[in-house]
Amino acid sequence: MIWRRMLVEDEYMQENVSDSLSDQTHTQSEQNIVLCMKWGTKYGAEYVNRLYNMVKRHTTVDFKMMCLTDRTEGIDSAVECFPIPPLALPAGSPERGWNKLSTFEPDLYGLKGNALFLDLDVVIVDNIDSFFTHPGDFLIIHDWKRPWRITGNSSVYRFKLGAFPGLMPYFREHFDEIRQKFRNEQAYLSWYVDQEKKLSYWPDSWCKSYKYHCLQKIPMAYFKPPVKPEGVKIIIFHGEINPPDAINGGGGKWYRYVLPSQWIKDAWQ
Repeated sequence: MIWRRMLVEDEYMQENVSDSLSDQTHTQSEQNIVLCMKWGTKYGAEYVNRLYNMVKRHTTVDFKMMCLTDRTEGIDSAVECFPIPPLALPAGSPERGWNKLSTFEPDLYGLKGNALFLDLDVVIVDNIDSFFTHPGDFLIIHDWKRPWRITGNSSVYRFKLGAFPGLMPYFREHFDEIRQKFRNEQAYLSWYVDQEKKLSYWPDSWCKSYKYHCLQKIPMAYFKPPVKPEGVKIIIFHGEINPPDAINGGGGKWYRYVLPSQWIKDAWQ
């Protein structure tokens, strides 16, 4: 009886060791990748470098940063650069941010793991560890202006690389239909992932719009600087105002007066 018990215990220990090694191997293979994209001349290399610096300051998670770009000059050597995969769209097609969809290529340069995509003009103001660990197959910002729609804001989204292998083939095969039905890439992306039953949103307080949630309304905008919302981790810039405008003041329309923001200046570096 004793030797039989010892044999059972030995087999149990071997199974646990095997499971533990398997878990360690799985964890090691699941690297965290921060993805960004830079094309054209609107944003210089300093946007990539500042983004990299902000991620480093605000996460304790091990990560690699990758930039899909058509111009590598001036980008920090710590950021790995790859060409933007061609979309093969018809000549003269409106851009509409379609390039972002190339992050969903079934095989993106052999990269594996969890990908956190960040727009170049976001400003990180607090720890972002939870963006790598929050449960969900696909997470994106829920649109603030029209929250009744499923459409997300693609300034910040996370997914497992290669997890949506049909997204790009469907896009290429049905592009004429898609560009008529969807205003931009984030509308198509949200729709496609929702069809896969995998669409989830970040907690509301994590990502806030500088335009909608930070700027004061007239007339207070002439006297009170923009505020940092409670609990926010990443500030999203969209429309006519970018981080340099937020730092220096100005850049908004006549009905959206912008005073300089010291807290954006402190964060965007």
